[in-house]
Amino acid sequence: MSARPTSRNPAVLSYYSMRRAVGLIALTLPFALASGDILSSLLGPAHALPHPLLERSISDYYYTSMRDYLVGSLCAIAAFLACSRGYDLHDEIIGYLAGLFTFGVAFFPSFDPHSARYSPLDIRFGFIHTAFAALMFLVLAYSCIFLFRRSAPDRLLTRRKRHRNRVYGICGLVIVVGLVLMVWLTLGASLDHRPPSPALFWCESFALAAFGVAWLTKGKGILRDQPPHHAQEHIQHLLRNRSKTP
Repeated sequence: MSARPTSRNPAVLSYYSMRRAVGLIALTLPFALASGDILSSLLGPAHALPHPLLERSISDYYYTSMRDYLVGSLCAIAAFLACSRGYDLHDEIIGYLAGLFTFGVAFFPSFDPHSARYSPLDIRFGFIHTAFAALMFLVLAYSCIFLFRRSAPDRLLTRRKRHRNRVYGICGLVIVVGLVLMVWLTLGASLDHRPPSPALFWCESFALAAFGVAWLTKGKGILRDQPPHHAQEHIQHLLRNRSKTP
């Protein structure tokens, strides 16, 4: 029995599907957390909107009714990143690090924004969470800018691949800019002894959205290459037209 073409291989198709699933989870995570918390508050005993309407950061949803969804989503992303494979050992190490840092974000909660006082353990966990989050976004940006833009040595660099590389580069830059703004907002709030700005939520959301778009693209959900038979038909069509030209 002959082997199936790569495009019809169930294992390959499943891998691409998981990439797209990870991209969708990351892309929709801020919206799912915010809308889920609002809906839960409206349907709860108070029947009122939550206050504040949006938490100051995505991590703050750990202390809302959406805690399980937040931790579950981060664990799903972390597990896939840790199991993803690239072209060499370097790619594997980056995947392990990305998974480790994402697990750290999930398992070490940030400061409770509704608490008046913090214990030494709360403060320690909060700083560990912040460090893991910064490292996670840094590794994700590195993956988008450098790793995703690589190609196999024996594979032709197609026009769609060049377009995907631009998407990866833009997504990586968006994550870097978002990370710089996150660090600036967090450090500024710490130095001034005040809570972080609500803009932190939007910086994290844009960074996660960029990561999600990159993985949707990597999973061939966006800008996928045309099937080989289409390319052959196009070449044959061009050759026929050229032969008819006087």
